[in-house]
Amino acid sequence: MVKSILFFTFSTVLLWSTETIAPAALQEQCLQCHTTQHIPSEAIYRRYLMRYSSRETIKQKIFSYLKAPVIERSIMPPQFFKKFSIKEASSMSDEVLRRRIDDYIDYFDVSKRLFVPSGQN
Repeated sequence: MVKSILFFTFSTVLLWSTETIAPAALQEQCLQCHTTQHIPSEAIYRRYLMRYSSRETIKQKIFSYLKAPVIERSIMPPQFFKKFSIKEASSMSDEVLRRRIDDYIDYFDVSKRLFVPSGQN
């Protein structure tokens, strides 16, 4: 019983301690606007992950959408745009935009939040 409680407590502490803080550039150039406009960034990332699963494909799709945002390229359903306006094309250079996309994917990466316990003795 005590081992179970200790294991559960340790697992919980590990899970909460692995939360990440958004890099300053990502927060300033991307998430700040999302937060102000109440755009669900994590839900958007999950949609990309469910549809494409490959990190490289997700990067490519996000990049192409941000360079030329049209509803047809968006991962979001058409009704999403009844509540949120379509984004303007990004003015960031391709290099900076790719870095912010990497930061975005790293920040919302679900694999960092998974905890797989090792075998108990």
